[in-house]
Formats: sequence, C-alpha cells, structure tokens
Amino acid sequence: MYEYIKGIVTFVSPAYIVLETNGIGYQLFMANPFRFSSKLNEEVTVYIHQAVREDAITLYGFKDYTEKQLYLKLLSVSGIGPKSGLAILANDDHQGLVQAIENEDAAYLTKFPGVGKKTASQIVLDLKGKLADLTHTQSENTVDYQQELVLPTNYSHVTEAIEALEALGYSVKEIKKIEPQIRKLNKESTDAYLREALRLLMKK
Repeated sequence: MYEYIKGIVTFVSPAYIVLETNGIGYQLFMANPFRFSSKLNEEVTVYIHQAVREDAITLYGFKDYTEKQLYLKLLSVSGIGPKSGLAILANDDHQGLVQAIENEDAAYLTKFPGVGKKTASQIVLDLKGKLADLTHTQSENTVDYQQELVLPTNYSHVTEAIEALEALGYSVKEIKKIEPQIRKLNKESTDAYLREALRLLMKK
C-alpha cells in the first residue's frame, strides 16, 4: 500500500524509529534503527512495508528501495516472518547473504536467529538465482552511516546494541558469548557496536 514516508525522525529505540509527518508519528520497525541516530530532528525518506495481521498492523522501515525489495524476497520464503527477515537484514553484508544463497551455504544462513536447517534450505530453494538485481548502492535517500552519531538516550552504546540484538531475536546465550569482546571495543556509536556484534555473531 505504501512505498515510502518522508518525515522527521523524532525517536530512535533498539527496535524502531518514530517518523513524524503531517502531525502523525509513525512507528517503523527496522533492522538497525540506530542507523538513524544521526538524523534525529531531521527530515529523511524511509521506504516501508505494511504487514497486516488479524491482531496488528505493523510498519517496517528500510534505508532504501533495494533493502526493501530484499526484505520482500525474504518474506516470500516459507518460514521467514517479519522479525526474522529484519534479523537477516541487520547484518550489512547483504552481498555475503546473496553469495551464501547462490552457494547453497546453509551453515551461513542458520547463523541468523529464527533460521534453522529446514528454513535455510527453503531460502536457497526459493531465492537462488533471483537476487542478482539487488545490488546495494547508496541512493540520495540513504542515511550517511559515517556521520558521528548523536544518541537519543543517556545509557551506554553497548547496552543499546545488546537491546537491539535482543529485539532482532538473538538469544541471551548467543549475546553472552560475544559480549566480552564487544565491551573491550572503543567505538563512538551504538551503530558501530551493533555492526561489530552482528559480525561476531556471524562468525560463531
């Protein structure tokens, strides 16, 4: 129903951002909301997907058109729901994801929360050869992730990153394994900590 929303980023949390347009604040669940921390109180364009269930209507946000299309491809796979789709997208290595699908690398795919061997095999079966057109280049609407982030909260970057991992569906056990390595890092933003945490989780 909706392609994108242009509005002001008014809030960033571990699971979603709030985008205000025409006096309405839209709650947009995202793979990595902290990408938008540097855009607080600024106007951005976010591509969205509306999911309608019997008990809820939910909006999911994406940094650009290509990321949205990859998400929709993932949702077309039996066993992949909205939350597990976001967890897969949270890892920035989308080319690695496509390569794993093309190489039928089920072991790589099962590292994502909510993806077991059966679902990994289904992803390969349904999407192999169908993702070549999804190249991830920055568009004019893509958030510049290299900017220094201004966080909306006063607690630590590490705590925010851990909360974001929990929101994506990673278990406490999985997070505990990498938490010591994360806490040793000296990063300037939650986004940077989250990216490193996701990288470590994919290596486990």
